[in-house]
Amino acid sequence: MKITHIEVHAVSVPPVDPPFRWRAGLPGSAEYGPSEGVVLRVGTDEGVDGAAFFSRLGARDVVGHLVERVYRPEYLGKDPLLREWHYDRMWELDRLHEFPLPVFGLIDIALWDLAGRAAGLPVWKLMGGMRESIPAYASTVTFDTTEQFLDVASQCIELGYPAIKLHAWGDAKRDAALCLALREHVGDEMDLMYDGSAGFDLPDAIYLGKALSDANYRWYEEPMREFSVNAYRELARAVDVPLLSAETSDGAYMNSADFIAAGAATFGVRTSAGLRGGMTGAMRTAHLADSFRVRAEVHGGGVTAEHLCMAISNTTYYESLVTSTAVTRESVVDADGLLHAPTEPGIALPPGLAYPEAVRHLARAA
Repeated sequence: MKITHIEVHAVSVPPVDPPFRWRAGLPGSAEYGPSEGVVLRVGTDEGVDGAAFFSRLGARDVVGHLVERVYRPEYLGKDPLLREWHYDRMWELDRLHEFPLPVFGLIDIALWDLAGRAAGLPVWKLMGGMRESIPAYASTVTFDTTEQFLDVASQCIELGYPAIKLHAWGDAKRDAALCLALREHVGDEMDLMYDGSAGFDLPDAIYLGKALSDANYRWYEEPMREFSVNAYRELARAVDVPLLSAETSDGAYMNSADFIAAGAATFGVRTSAGLRGGMTGAMRTAHLADSFRVRAEVHGGGVTAEHLCMAISNTTYYESLVTSTAVTRESVVDADGLLHAPTEPGIALPPGLAYPEAVRHLARAA
């Protein structure tokens, strides 16, 4: 089997309704305007295709240039099943081009999708498979008041979610008070997590971390930008709440190794197809973490995350985003708060994309 064509298709991305926002200082969904996306499609001489979806600012220009200048010269005529070779080749090319990680892993995702379709297996099973269902936690966006957060939490519990993660305001004292109030609201048994979206320096991260320790939060995620492993090591020494680190560090599993070895990832590390360089990078990160006996929690929701959650042994939850104060359960999560394993071959694409009719068979039905 040889790669014969690599195409990029512009797609329209359904807007989030109602719009939502993150912590102070970060734009919300409405401020970015309509999203633009692309589908990368890789075809072969045996008629088997693979696809991957990408949506960020400038996606069409970035991926279009990448296909023309890098993917086609490098990969046309190559065996698409040599995914480890292709992954290492991208790291070699990265020395010159310094690809953003979400772009770095795009062809890897498409090649895994292709391999799953060729084998007639969902990718999580092709990767070896670990489980057929996993609990999902409700991951909030940022709401206006403590009362809104508590009301959202009550709705999440009613809908069957067994755990909740906060994205709050980025104010250490106000966020600490919210975290304590949420613990009192839900009781002692429910798993709670907190994500700082890199809003703090070390002193404020320590202040907030002590409140999370007192409230017995399951993990403390990305309170600071993940450039300084030393800052995270000092944070780990100062607080008892376990740290979940290395979500956005640019070196993928290699940076994750430094966080773990330094004692700066006391709960574990984040892994994802989007920020670890594709499915291959996500699995390398998970296996690295497992060798240190810490967790590799899958970041974000969506189709690639669904597959990774079923394939990775040392992950414990699927992240299900809650974007409104009127909570609805994500369609892939059942009434018991469980995500179930995908069953169709390959990875599939996010539902709802306006994708060209000629290749519509690649998209999963909404």
